[in-house]
Amino acid sequence: MRTQLLLAALLSLLPSPILAAPFANITCPKTPSPWPAASSFPEMSTLPDPFLYLDQKSRVGSNAEWYACRQPEIMQLLQYYQYGFYPDHSAETVTATRTGNTVSISVAAGGKTGSFKADIILPTANTVGTKSPVVIAIGGIDNGEYTKNGIAVVTFDYTTVSPDSNGKTGAFWALYNGKDIGVLTAWAWGFHRVLDALILTAPEIDSTKVGVTGCSRLGKAALAAGLFDTRITVTMAMSSGVQGLGPYRYTTLSGQGENLENSKAGAGWWSDSELGTFVNQAERLPFDAHTIAAALAPRALVIDQGTGDMFTNSKGTATVIYPAAEIVFNWLGVPDQLAMAVRSGAHCDNSGYTNVEPFVAKILKGTPTTRDYTSLGSYSSALSAAFPWATDIPPKK
Repeated sequence: MRTQLLLAALLSLLPSPILAAPFANITCPKTPSPWPAASSFPEMSTLPDPFLYLDQKSRVGSNAEWYACRQPEIMQLLQYYQYGFYPDHSAETVTATRTGNTVSISVAAGGKTGSFKADIILPTANTVGTKSPVVIAIGGIDNGEYTKNGIAVVTFDYTTVSPDSNGKTGAFWALYNGKDIGVLTAWAWGFHRVLDALILTAPEIDSTKVGVTGCSRLGKAALAAGLFDTRITVTMAMSSGVQGLGPYRYTTLSGQGENLENSKAGAGWWSDSELGTFVNQAERLPFDAHTIAAALAPRALVIDQGTGDMFTNSKGTATVIYPAAEIVFNWLGVPDQLAMAVRSGAHCDNSGYTNVEPFVAKILKGTPTTRDYTSLGSYSSALSAAFPWATDIPPKK
């Protein structure tokens, strides 16, 4: 049922040629059950083929099959092997009240209640009766870069949803304590419940034009937020690293690197327990960050990386993950929905928000930009050896 609901939501977003495809005539390969253990996957030093199903035998044959079969499978496998399974929102009741520009949010499920707050920052030129697109953000953000250009910003204290620790406090764990779910998914849930609350209390905001953002571990969370709610129009993943858009393979391209081992050792709570079974054998993962990026299509994704940010492997993200994801976006016919924003500067430099704003404005407001968001900047060129399957992509049909 969950896969069917996800597919129905995705179909509403697809380009019209895809909508015309005969989905009813597509039979999906069966996803292995039980889920394969880490040791059962082959070691692979290059990026896994995103068109290859989890059974390691069947391969996607068309755009229509991607949307009908492979994308839902990717969403399921990412939850099993990395994020933990997202809670059933249909079992939740969201209520919200607004005082000024502060929104109090309450979520009830299973006889339990979790609560937190969000703050609305309206555009400087907001006009009565108009609706503004919105960026929902956690952590530091250059609010003015968006509000001066007609985009509202809404922030919430992510620690009131879940602490960045194994401590099971906050609104999310008030409902779901005991579940094997990573904190990144808990924070993603927070983004989604904020959006619910804006729909209920903020008529000035256009809830059909929504960006999500955060940087570093919060960039990982924003990526999860984009994945698990098709209402998100554009995902702004800033300096996100491993468990975000940093590669699990090719971890040393920037000279020093965040990898599965040190990220799990330092903050094991970001992901579910299953990801830990791949420690010291990350090359057995049946996905990499390009798979996560590709699962967002046909919705928009912009990737920000600073060339001075060595630890999150900016070079690996720009030269390995982005071009591999670009192959899928291009194949699906939505090349303009993916952007790579390389800049000078360090980790979570506020210049990142200036760096991505023209793309975000294009997606949310239709504002033209001359910025080339396919450029790898000083990294120059993609590491094509990382994705050998690119020479054998399925037909577009």
